[in-house]
Amino acid sequence: MPEHKHDNHQQRQQKLKQQVDKRIEAAQEERGLLLVITGNGKGKTTSGFGMITRALGHGQTCGVAQFIKGTWDNGEKNLLERLGVPFHVMATGFTWETQDKQKDTEAAQQVWQQCRQLLSDDSIDVVLLDELTYMITYGYIELEEVIQALQHRPREQSVIITGRAAHRQLLELADTVSEVRNVKHGFESGLKARKGIDW
Repeated sequence: MPEHKHDNHQQRQQKLKQQVDKRIEAAQEERGLLLVITGNGKGKTTSGFGMITRALGHGQTCGVAQFIKGTWDNGEKNLLERLGVPFHVMATGFTWETQDKQKDTEAAQQVWQQCRQLLSDDSIDVVLLDELTYMITYGYIELEEVIQALQHRPREQSVIITGRAAHRQLLELADTVSEVRNVKHGFESGLKARKGIDW
């Protein structure tokens, strides 16, 4: 690489580093975060579990609630339960399989009551509310109840919410929002869901 190109690159990188350092210095507030991972793409739940795994690696305590995941085998649950992470699972399966609104509402409410306990327990560092957005969309859990529980949780507790079509109020309340966009999915080409990749 010619000398002047190397110098230009070094100057650009130095400038970038200074900007990043300034932003790190400016970020002084310390409290638990609310993260929402939404969008139509694959990987929302996987991302949430990645954060739970990271927190466990740092010696933090975690809790997981799964809405609409159903009763089938779940690789993350298999591993994380062995590491002491409590799971609260809505075991009725997908709503479009049961087609029983009352039964689904009761199942969602049972899990939600356990979520409320997690969200009031200051010994829990990170809570994953997987697919919670659907429960709000279908009216199985009241949005206002969720907002209240999130706003009154312990100050140091972080919460991750996943699912499509997250309600606008959840997005506004969140500290970080990520949208997963579907570019291509093997299922659309007729590929079966694969153990270790899809579940």
